[in-house]
Amino acid sequence: MNGAESVSQNGSGRPRVAVVIGGSGGIGGAVARRLAADGMTVVVHYAGSAARAEAVVESVTAAGGTALALPGDVAEPAGMTGLFDTVERRFGGVDAVVNTAGIMLLAPLAEMELDDFDRMHRVNVRGTFVVSRLAARRLRPGGALINFSTSVTRLQQPGYGGYAATKGAVEAMTLILARELRGRDVTVNAVAPGPTATPLFLDGKSEELITRIAAAAPLERLGTPEDIAEAVAFLAGPAGRWINGQVLYSNGGIA
Repeated sequence: MNGAESVSQNGSGRPRVAVVIGGSGGIGGAVARRLAADGMTVVVHYAGSAARAEAVVESVTAAGGTALALPGDVAEPAGMTGLFDTVERRFGGVDAVVNTAGIMLLAPLAEMELDDFDRMHRVNVRGTFVVSRLAARRLRPGGALINFSTSVTRLQQPGYGGYAATKGAVEAMTLILARELRGRDVTVNAVAPGPTATPLFLDGKSEELITRIAAAAPLERLGTPEDIAEAVAFLAGPAGRWINGQVLYSNGGIA
C-alpha cells in the first residue's frame, strides 16, 4: 500500500471516514476540505448554520470528494450518539474524529459573567467530553481523535482566563484518554492554534489590534484556517501515527 492509499483507505480497503465536529466553521471547514483532499469521506457536523455546512459539502463534492452535513448539539449525548449512528449506517464506521467546535468569550476574570463562563464550559468542556467519549467507543483501529485547545493556555494573556480554563480541561482529557486507549491502535492528540484569521478571532477587534497580534509571531502574520488544517491532516494520516498524547502548537512560533 502506498502513502496515498494509506491516507484514504482503512484496513478493509474502503475510504476512511472523518467526522469533523464544527465543520461549518472557518477552521472546521478548512479541515473538512483538507481531509477530503486526502481521499477521506467527510461528515460535516454543524450546530447552527446548515447553509454554511452545505457550502462546505458542496466544495468537497465539487472537488470530487464525498461529504455529508449532519446537525447536532455537541453537548447533548443523545443527539451526538445519533450522529455517530448515522455515520456508521451510511459509511460503515469512523476512522477520524476532529472536534473543532468551541466558543470564545473574553473578559477579565473579575468581570466575566458566570453565564458566559457556563456557556463556554458547556460547549468547550462538556462538548469535548461527549465527543471524546463517543470517539473512544467508535473509532476503528488505526483511528485518530483530534481535539482543539489553544495557544493561550501558555501565553497567560489578560482577558482570556475563562476561555483558557476551558481549553486546559480539554488538554487534560485529551492526554489522559490517549493513555486509556492503550492497545486500541487509536491516537489521541490536541491541536492548539495561535491567532488565526477566522470570524471567531476577528470579531470585535480593531485593525490596529489585529496588526499588533499578527506581528507577535516571528513569521509576522496571523495563521490561516488552512495552516491549522495541515496540522490536523498530519495527525489524522499515516505520517502522524507515532504522535500520541500530545498537544501540537500550530501558532507560527508565538512563545
